[in-house]
Amino acid sequence: MAPGRIARLTSDREARRRAFLESAGLGAVRRQPLAGDASTRRYERLHPPTGPSLILMDQPPAVETQPCPPDATGEERAALGYNALARLAAGRVDAFVACAGYLRARGLSAPQVIASEPSEGLAVLEDLGDDLYARLIETGGDEAPLYDGAIDVLVKLHAEPPPAMLSADGSTWPLLTYDDLALKTAGDLFIEWLPRLLPDLTFDDEAAAEWEAIWAPIRARGVAGADVFCHRDFHAENLIWLPGRQGPARTGLLDFQDALRAHPAWDLSMLLHDARRDVSADCEQAALDRYLAARPQGDRDAFIADFHALGALNVARILGIFSRLVARDGKPRYRAFMPRLWGYLDRCLKDHPPAGLAAWLERHVPLEARA
Repeated sequence: MAPGRIARLTSDREARRRAFLESAGLGAVRRQPLAGDASTRRYERLHPPTGPSLILMDQPPAVETQPCPPDATGEERAALGYNALARLAAGRVDAFVACAGYLRARGLSAPQVIASEPSEGLAVLEDLGDDLYARLIETGGDEAPLYDGAIDVLVKLHAEPPPAMLSADGSTWPLLTYDDLALKTAGDLFIEWLPRLLPDLTFDDEAAAEWEAIWAPIRARGVAGADVFCHRDFHAENLIWLPGRQGPARTGLLDFQDALRAHPAWDLSMLLHDARRDVSADCEQAALDRYLAARPQGDRDAFIADFHALGALNVARILGIFSRLVARDGKPRYRAFMPRLWGYLDRCLKDHPPAGLAAWLERHVPLEARA
C-alpha cells in the first residue's frame, strides 16, 4: 500500500476515534497508547479530567476476514477464510460486548462497557488496571492464589450450560461450538506452518494422513464434551488480579471475544500450558486437583485423559500459530516461546498420550527441530 494511502487511512481512523469519544462525552480525555499484542486491535488508556481511567478498544472492522455465520457449511467457511474456519470472532466489538455481559451477569470481572459502536469497531471499557497475572508473577508474586482464582473462574463458568446466543448492552453474538472443522483447522496449523519456519522439515501426503488419523478421535472427544462457555485465550497475559473483590470476581478477564462452547479441558490447557511463562507440573497438578474437587460429579480419569489429549492438540495449535507469526508476519520474538511449548507437549505425552503421536513426532520432527 502506498505511503500516502496509509497516511490517509490512519488519519481517517483517528477522526473516527475522536468522533466516537466526543459522542461518548469523552472528548476531553488525555489519551495514552498501550502496548499491543499479536492481534489487529489497539488499546489506549483514557484519563478523564475527573473520575477513574478507562480503556479505548479499537478494532478496525475491515482489517480481518469475516467471522463464521452460525449456519455456514464447511465450503462456505473455507471461502470466507481462516476466521470462519476456526470460528474466531474477527475481533468484532459486538462479540466482546455480548461476551462481557454474559460474564458479568455471572458475577465475574469482565470489564463494564461504558460506550460502544460495534459497526465502527470501537468501545470504551472499564479499566481493570495493570496487575496482570504474568507481571505479578514476574516480579515475585505468589502464583498459588492467582491460579486458585483462575480455577475458581472456570468452576463458575462451567457450572451451567451457556445459551446459543449472547446478548448485552445492545449487542448480540452467537456462541458457536468448537466443532470438528474448527479443531481440525487449529491442529493443522502445525503441519502447515512448522515446515515454513523450519525448511528442513517436510510433511508429505502420507505424514499428513497419519496426522489426521491421530487427531480425528481426539477432536471427536472435544466436540462430544463441548458443553461449557470457553474463554479460549485464558492465560496469565489475559487475567488481572483484583484482590479487593471477592470469590471468582478476584480474577479480571480480558480478550474473551473469541469465546465458544467447548470442552472444559480447553481453557484449562490454555491456563496450564501457557506459552509465555513456565507453569510447573506441580502447579498444573494443584490446579487440576482444585478444579476436579469442585466438580466431583465427573469421571476424573476420563477428564484427565481428555485434558492431556486436547492439551496436546492445543499445544500443537499454538506451535503452528507461533510458526506463522515468525515465518509469515515477521515477529521473531514468538520463536523464543516454542521450546517451552515442546516441553508442555512432552508433559502431555507422558500420561494418556494421543495414540501414535509420539511415534509420528519421532519420525517427522527430530529433537533438534524442537529446540
